[in-house]
This record gives sequence, C-alpha cells and structure tokens, in this order.
Amino acid sequence: MKAQMRTGARARAIRPRRAVEAMRAYHPPLEGRGRKLRLDFNENTVGCSPAVRRALRKMTSEATSMYPEQETVRRKLARHFSVSADELLLTNGTDDALHLVTDTFVDRGDEVLIVEPTFAMYRFYSELAGARVTALRYDEQMRFPLAGVLAALRRGPRVFFLANPNNPTGTVLRESELRLLLRAAPKTLVVIDEAYFEYCDISAIRGIRREPNLVVTRTFSKAAAMAGLRLGCVFTCRENAAAMRKAASPYPVNVAALTAAVACASDRAYMRRTVSEFHRSRVMLVEGLRKLGVEQFPSAANFVLTFIGERAKSVVEALRARGILVRDRSSDFGGRGYVRITIGTVAQTRRVLRALKEVL
Repeated sequence: MKAQMRTGARARAIRPRRAVEAMRAYHPPLEGRGRKLRLDFNENTVGCSPAVRRALRKMTSEATSMYPEQETVRRKLARHFSVSADELLLTNGTDDALHLVTDTFVDRGDEVLIVEPTFAMYRFYSELAGARVTALRYDEQMRFPLAGVLAALRRGPRVFFLANPNNPTGTVLRESELRLLLRAAPKTLVVIDEAYFEYCDISAIRGIRREPNLVVTRTFSKAAAMAGLRLGCVFTCRENAAAMRKAASPYPVNVAALTAAVACASDRAYMRRTVSEFHRSRVMLVEGLRKLGVEQFPSAANFVLTFIGERAKSVVEALRARGILVRDRSSDFGGRGYVRITIGTVAQTRRVLRALKEVL
C-alpha cells in the first residue's frame, strides 16, 4: 500500500522547466563547520567589525517586525562607494545579484561566456535561465586566456561573467586588461565580480559611467565578515540599474543586513587592519608552503590554490581530523589534486603550517 502511495505521488509530480531538468545539481560543502578553523569558504576568520556587533545589539523589536526600508541605507552606501544612489542596487548576497543579472538580461538560448574554473553560480544561473554557456579554461599555470576571451567577445555573447580576482585560481586582471575586454565587447554585458576586491585594490567601478555595458558586483561576505547576513551590491549605469530594479523583488535585503552595512561602512579602520593582517599572513603561508615543497599559484585574494597531487584527498581529511577545514577543488580540474586554503590570521597560518608539516 505504501509503495502504491509513493508511486502515485511520483505520478502526480509536476515536471520542472527543461532548463532545470538539464542542470547539474549544485551541492554546497558539508555543514558542521562550527568549532573548527574554517579555511574552506574564504571567510574572514577574525569576524565582523565591533561596530557591526554593537549596531545589531541595538536593533529594536519594532525594526524586526517591519518590512525593511533600504533607501536611506542605499544612499549612505552610495556615498561610501563614491557612486550615485541610482547606480547602486542592494541584493541578498552576490548570488542574488547574479540571479538578478540573468533575470534582467538573459533570454532562453542566449550565449553566456565564462572562464572556468570559476564561481559555480555563473553557470548555475545562466543554465537556469536557459542560456547556452560557452566556457573557456585557465591553463595549467592558471593563466587567464586573454586572447581567446577577446575573440569570443567579438562574437557578441549576451553576458560575460568574470571574477576578478578569480576563485579558485586567485588570478587577477589589471585595469588595463579589463579595459581591453570592455572595448572588445560593445554588445555584451560584462559582469565583473569583485568579491575579493579588498585584497588587491583593482576595481572596475570607476568605469560604470563610461561603459554602459559594465556591471560590477561586490559583497559584504568576505573582507567585511558578514557572510551570514547576506548582503551584496550591484554597480552599473542608471539605465541598467533601472531595468534591474524592475526585475528585483521589493524587499531583497533584510533589516539586520542593512543595519550592519551602515555600521561596517563607518569603520574603515577595522577593514584596513584586518586586510593588512591577511596580507602578512598570505606572505607567511606562501613561504611556508614553498618550504614544504607544496606547489602553489600566485593569488591576489584571501586564499591560495595548491597542487598536492594524489595525496590531496587524504591531506584534506587529515587536516579536518586536526580541526582545520580546507577545500578540495580537484573536481574543478578533472579529478586532479588541487586544494584551496583560505588565509586566516598570522596565528592561524602558523597552525596550518604546523599541521601540514605533520601530514606531509
């Protein structure tokens, strides 16, 4: 009887869109990360600014019972980022920003260009929209295929997604190279994801008034250490922003995230201190890995991609047993032994290097 009921339930299920059926499912990494040294998600391991914590503690029950009002916050953040308010949209994290781009600009059958390996959500939301995804590749030295991308852009794909710096390779393009890409793509919306901007200070934001085909995204999840609150930003020309607002939900950002954003923006000194700490830590990690004989690739972000080879899986598991989480990215490279290590504080990096010395 129960088997018949299960069969009947399956028969009544509604078939999803073809684009959803054709998609590969996205499986986020395992949970249960609390009480461990979390160097697997590229999070800020220090935590958010004390100003953010104070602001959240002062939130009233009235504020949480009301629908969030974001216009005042948007104007304050626009001043913080040196743009006008009508060039800025606030989103529920960068994921929501990318989803909004495809909802606004991508029709079924449109071509979307990406360079892999990169942030999985570029392909995810493009395929969800029914787009045709064209993917070029970083080479074995993690070099960006500039000539190939320029040639592909001249064909006029609908959207080009670029993470700069890129995750998981750590690769970064200079501003002169970004201008080359934009000039080659007058008919393409170029979306530059600057999630790791604070670690390299290379940005395309100044180009949004010159380049009507440019969209820049930022996040409060990385350097600002507010991943749990989900707040992202979209910067683009007024016309693009107006179109995206038409496609956006009316209340995409919760009141706690809005409150925290204003407090975070008021504490620039905290950001400078934590980023400076991570720069020192990155130098230490790179040098320590070199002494251990671990192959690695230059990174402009708060992580380092390493090649450990056949031992990659066992190394990741051994570090987890020691309370340290790192990310096995082998599947991005066809099953080969790549491991990405987020950069923590100097003290945390010393702990990682000690553990790696034991494991290796």
